[in-house]
Amino acid sequence: MLLACLLCGPAPCWAQRNDVPLTNLQRAKVHLGAGDFRRAIDDCRREVDVNPSAQSYLYLAYLYQALDAYVEFLAKSDHWVVLELVYVSFVTTKTEELVDSRDVLTRISKELLQTGARQQADIAASMASKLDHGIVMSIWPQQTVWRSERPDAWWFGAPPEWKW
Repeated sequence: MLLACLLCGPAPCWAQRNDVPLTNLQRAKVHLGAGDFRRAIDDCRREVDVNPSAQSYLYLAYLYQALDAYVEFLAKSDHWVVLELVYVSFVTTKTEELVDSRDVLTRISKELLQTGARQQADIAASMASKLDHGIVMSIWPQQTVWRSERPDAWWFGAPPEWKW
């Protein structure tokens, strides 16, 4: 029965074939929803490279803050193996400013990830503010509401007003 539903029913929006390639921010949203923070951050960095703006820097800052919050959540809920996997996903890619060494204890991984994420979030937020402080002041409150409505999972998505 399930197979018949899958074969005959409409595909979910994320599984539908689309001839239009996803934008950097759309890819970031998918990766964020999957918990793939490395790819989401990489997508947002590409957005900053291609379309530098206060908004793109702000979105990048948000992703770093989401990573920081997720790492804290994993540590508080004693999910150290998952935290270690998040760490490994960063040390095997190009986001080397977050971590230095591949051979660290999991609790050290937490500190490295959070310190790096917080520093990069501050840098990206500062750049966004320098480019257009007004946009920052109008967009940033949206994520505050988003976070308050989803205190234990906000880091897997972005406010719908952002149209990623």
